[in-house]
Amino acid sequence: MINGIIIIKKEQGFTSHDVVAKMRGICGQRKIGHTGTLDPAATGVLPVCLGSATKLCDMLTDRDKEYVAELLLGVETDTQDTTGEVLNEREVTCSEEEVRHICETFVGNYDQVPPMYSALKVNGKKLYELAREGKEVERKARPVVIHELEILEMALPVVKIRVQCSKGTYIRTLCADIGEKLGCGGTMKSLNRTAVGRFRIDDAITLAELRNLKDTGDLLSAVCPVDEVFAACPSLTVSGRGVKLLENGNPFAPEETVEQTVYGADEQVRVYFPDGKFAGVFAYDKAKDLYKPVKMFLDKE
Repeated sequence: MINGIIIIKKEQGFTSHDVVAKMRGICGQRKIGHTGTLDPAATGVLPVCLGSATKLCDMLTDRDKEYVAELLLGVETDTQDTTGEVLNEREVTCSEEEVRHICETFVGNYDQVPPMYSALKVNGKKLYELAREGKEVERKARPVVIHELEILEMALPVVKIRVQCSKGTYIRTLCADIGEKLGCGGTMKSLNRTAVGRFRIDDAITLAELRNLKDTGDLLSAVCPVDEVFAACPSLTVSGRGVKLLENGNPFAPEETVEQTVYGADEQVRVYFPDGKFAGVFAYDKAKDLYKPVKMFLDKE
């Protein structure tokens, strides 16, 4: 079984579930999961976890992301992108300077109301299912953070933007909100996710390229080891009694490591067996003087 992460460059027309299904065929294993839905019309970075790395799915979903999107001003749709039904069209009279100013106001903390066409659930039912039934329900605004919003190109009524943002940010809602603040409305024309955490579009490969690697016997060259996700964390290697404790996912003391190092309270570390095999991420409990497991990645199969 392959254990690791493959960074897929998702193409238009594929759902995230489509990508997983095709990868199961290419990689010859069932234990595969994606790390956050991209709409079929969207393209870009989709980290896919295989084997023991599927435990990473929720952790990668929580990472900051970067997108390049096209905002079409003067148009409002029910889905907040150009795949939806046009609800309203207005003349775009604002200047480029006004657009730049309004875009700047969204940088920082931002309370965003999730769109009806989303996979969020209300009373056990996904919002997009309710929307397709013609129903609209009240949604509470959720805090998100826009770290950076850069205008790459502007040829009104189209504005191409690069956005670095926190998890849970809907770029099509951001486009609609910018349009509303400008007084002309707006919708998302295109979306390309260019980064998820440390994984960037340059690291990604298409499904066709992945299949070619499989055909040439070089599939493993596309696999990123699980521990690379935690490359910023310091590392420890267990020794002596610590080996058995680690095998069972138990806490261990600093003296049961080769380094015998004590890191800061709650600081996360990568932990390895003496043969260099990655076991998981632990955090130091200062009160008990023990490293306790945060997430284990032992392959028991």
